[in-house]
Amino acid sequence: MRASGDARPVPPRRVLTGFGRAGGTAAVLRPVRSPDEVAPLVEEARSEGRHLLPRGLGRAYGDAAQCAGGVLVDTRPMDRVLEIDPDSGVVRVEAGCSVDTLLRAVVPRGWFVPVTPGTRHVSLGGAVAADVHGKNHHRDGSIGSHLRELELVGASGVTRLGPGRDAERFWATVGGMGLTGIVTEVCLALRRIETSRLVVTTERARDLEECMARLSDLDAQHRYSVAWVDGISGGSRLGRSVITAGDHASLDDLDASDRSDPLSYDPRVPLAVPVTPPVGLVGRTTVRALNEVWYAKAPRRRVGEIQTIAQFFHPLDSVRDWNRAYGPHGFTQYQFVVPSSGSEVVRRALELLQRARLTPSLCVLKSFGAASLAPLSFPMPGWTLAADIPVGGHAIGPVLDEIDGLVAAAGGRVYLAKDGRLRPELFAAMYPRLAEWRAVRDRDDPGRLFVSDLWRRLAVQDRERSDW
Repeated sequence: MRASGDARPVPPRRVLTGFGRAGGTAAVLRPVRSPDEVAPLVEEARSEGRHLLPRGLGRAYGDAAQCAGGVLVDTRPMDRVLEIDPDSGVVRVEAGCSVDTLLRAVVPRGWFVPVTPGTRHVSLGGAVAADVHGKNHHRDGSIGSHLRELELVGASGVTRLGPGRDAERFWATVGGMGLTGIVTEVCLALRRIETSRLVVTTERARDLEECMARLSDLDAQHRYSVAWVDGISGGSRLGRSVITAGDHASLDDLDASDRSDPLSYDPRVPLAVPVTPPVGLVGRTTVRALNEVWYAKAPRRRVGEIQTIAQFFHPLDSVRDWNRAYGPHGFTQYQFVVPSSGSEVVRRALELLQRARLTPSLCVLKSFGAASLAPLSFPMPGWTLAADIPVGGHAIGPVLDEIDGLVAAAGGRVYLAKDGRLRPELFAAMYPRLAEWRAVRDRDDPGRLFVSDLWRRLAVQDRERSDW
C-alpha cells in the first residue's frame, strides 16, 4: 500500500477479459514502451504489495492474462523488430511485437516464422508464455524449440536466458503463462522460404475414423496439416471433416503472374464485426447451415492449389473482431490433447457436446509430435481437438467437466492459454511436471509477485496465502 503522505495518483482499474469476452476482472493496465521501463514497474509493484502479470494482445481465451486487483504490464507498445540476421534468419524482437508485424518485416526478405498459431495477432511474448503450436507441430514442435534467447524481468531482476543458459528458468518461462516474469525480448530462428505462397491439398473425410486416418497419412507427406470438423452432425457423419495440408511453394510451383513478385505479403482485412450484438449471432441453426455449406463446397480431393499465407494459416483474421459475434456472453475455446492410445476420447467428446446440444461453431483436429522440454507446455504426442462454444443459454460447465475427466484418465491435458474453468484437482494430473515447474518458480519468486487469475484458480497449494 502507499504511505499516507504519498500523493501520487492511483491509476484507474479497467475490466479486462480474455479473447472469449467472458469472465472479466479489474486491474491496472500499465503500458511500457521499452524494456527499460519494465524493471522499475516491477519494483514499484513489489513496494506497493501488488501482484503483477504481463499482457500482450489479449489473445488468451480465458483468464490467463488477467490479474484481478493487480497490475497488468501492457507490452503492446514494445512492438519493434530489432535485428534480423540475413544469413542465419535469427531475429530479435521486443516482446510486444506481433506475429503480424514480424511477418510483414521478414516475409519479403525470404523468411517465415518457425511456428504460427491460428492468428497472426498474438505477441511474441505471449507466444513464448503459451509455447504456441501450429499446423506443423508433428514436424517442427512448438515455438520453444526455435528460441535462441529471452530477456526476462523477473522477481530477482533482469536476466538473459536460453536453452544453454540458465536452462531451468528458460524452460520454466517457455509455456509458463507469464508467471516467471515479464519477457521483454525474444530471439528466435526463422525458416527460409522461396515464396510467400503454399501448395495445398484439400480432402473431405466422411467421418472421424477416416479423418484421423487421412490426417496421419498427410502428416507423413506435408509440413502443415489440420482438419476442420463438423461439430454438430452425429451418427454416421460424426466427425466428418475437411482436411487441408500444405507446404511452402517454390518458384517452380507458381504461375508467371505470381513469379513476378514471389515474396509479396499484404494480408488485408476488409471485414469487421463493428459492435457486439445484444444477442449472439452464433446459434445452432446458423452453425448447422454453415457446416453444410462448408462441407459440400469442399472437393473430395484437390491437389496443388496455391494459397497465400493469410489464407492458409490465418483465415479467421480476415474478419476483424470476429469474437464479438458471440454476443455479450462471449464464448470459450476448449482445447485438449490426448495420446494416440486415447483417441477414442475425441469421439466421446464430440458425442457429449452433441448430446448436450451445445453448438461448437468451429472444431479443429490436429496431431501433435514430440513434447517440448518445458514443464507446462501443452502439446504432447497424440490428438488435439479445439472447439469454440458459445457461453449462455446452456450449462456448458458439467459437460466440459465430464470431458476433462476423460482427458485426464487418458493421460491428456487441456490448454491453459484457452482455459477459463478447469477444476484445480485435475491440474496436477494433467501436468505431471507441475512440481518441477513450481520448484523453479518458488526459488526465483518466493513472494509470488507474478500471479494471474488462472493461477489463483488452479494453484490449490497457494490459496491459503493471506495476500490472495
